[in-house]
Amino acid sequence: MDLSDIQKTAGLRTPIRNQLFIDGKFVDALSGETLATLNPHDNSVITHVAMAGKADIDLAVAAAQRAFPKWSRLPAAERGRLLLKLADLIEANAEELARLESLDTGHPLKDSRFLDVPRTAGCYRYFGGMADKFQGETIPVEAGFLNYTLREPVGVVGQVVPWNFPLMFTSWKMAPALAAGNCIVMKPAEITPLSSLKIAELMAEAGIPPGVVNLVPGLGSVAGQYIAEHPGIAKVAFTGSTATGKRIVQASAGNLKKVQLELGGKGPNIVFEDANLQAAINGSAWAIFHNQGQACIAGSRLVLHEKIADAFLDKFVPLAQSIRLGNPMDDATEMGPLTSLQHRDRVLSYVEVARQQGGEILTGGKAPGGALSGGCYVEPTIVRAKSFKDRVAQEEVFGPFVTVLTFKDDAEAMQIANGTDYGLGSGLWTSNVHRAHSFARDIYAGMVWINCYKRVNPGSPFGGVGQSGYGREMGFDAMREYTQVKSVWVNIDAQIPPHYKR
Repeated sequence: MDLSDIQKTAGLRTPIRNQLFIDGKFVDALSGETLATLNPHDNSVITHVAMAGKADIDLAVAAAQRAFPKWSRLPAAERGRLLLKLADLIEANAEELARLESLDTGHPLKDSRFLDVPRTAGCYRYFGGMADKFQGETIPVEAGFLNYTLREPVGVVGQVVPWNFPLMFTSWKMAPALAAGNCIVMKPAEITPLSSLKIAELMAEAGIPPGVVNLVPGLGSVAGQYIAEHPGIAKVAFTGSTATGKRIVQASAGNLKKVQLELGGKGPNIVFEDANLQAAINGSAWAIFHNQGQACIAGSRLVLHEKIADAFLDKFVPLAQSIRLGNPMDDATEMGPLTSLQHRDRVLSYVEVARQQGGEILTGGKAPGGALSGGCYVEPTIVRAKSFKDRVAQEEVFGPFVTVLTFKDDAEAMQIANGTDYGLGSGLWTSNVHRAHSFARDIYAGMVWINCYKRVNPGSPFGGVGQSGYGREMGFDAMREYTQVKSVWVNIDAQIPPHYKR
């Protein structure tokens, strides 16, 4: 395999993997079908990636089923050792992975280098260390009996990851599943599969046995749907839109497989009158503009106390206007393109929605011209809405698009915060300790950040409530998601139950 010109330009040292990974080997799709993977900076073709069909997924499930008995019975410490070795290989290939992720997704290179790749390695390292530390319980029951529980792997799990953080989300799903002893059939997003396939290559290098992990890039309507339906898959874990999550639940009913969903969000980011204003301004920009706003936990509703709203916006709007858009492979770029033209157009459509409902466009609202006109770029956009019930304050835009709302008092702030069907991330900025903890208690969300936003760590559970899904990524909760409890009773006195004595 030779390096293409675009790969050389991107500074890649090794060929890009573009095949399915099944039973420890890179193979073409049985149908021969491929899909062009595009560079969102200019929509040039990076490579053509094999697209899995149902027959390919059948092969992947069969490989995982063959591998499961041995993998699940491998000593937990050995599974952990392999994950730790994988973490080492990710760090050894950090620059290659960062460049590949930025080329494929549009993440600024400095974000891929200093956030995505280290977080990915850290996740495998965390769960590698946890593999032999996750244990059952001994339960006090009536005299003469011992009762204990075993945490057993679910079996073959299907995992479907989105296109916004493909490298990092791959680790969030695979690391706990593997540490717990499961085997995997994973579908990366069809438009951003490249870093996931590179991880598969590193897994083989680390010594993870064939069949334990299988990657099957493919269309969601074909490969994703079949993973959700497949009778040989015991659990499906999905990150993506709420609408697709609901279809996965319906498809899973055929064999009552376990389902874990991390879906959409419309995060309230509340700034009170007693907040450290500069910290809140900087943190709020990070909350919405990092990764071009393509994050389910983005602080996409900026909820400002009316006393400080003007002072906040006087600094926040110029900050947004100063963000450097550009080629994600350029070290100076602060915000890259969105990941596809289709999504760029969807984000821009909400500018017109805002105008129709009386919203004020404070800045942005369009695609930049000039050298960036051929890419998937959208300017940082700030919209002041008339009501928290407006569509731009209710629907997930999933781009560099923040809706500004104001409030008079704590009660109104809480009404706005809990005024959507979503419940994923949320944040608040205040120096009032009582207010901070009472809001953390009462906000309808799976995560609350106080005087910060979008903090994640492998040890901290990540997930939502309501239309944002159920189940948790990371931490001990993730290990629980990928195991099932078996209760074992032992009659230690060998007593005959009294009701059956003769």
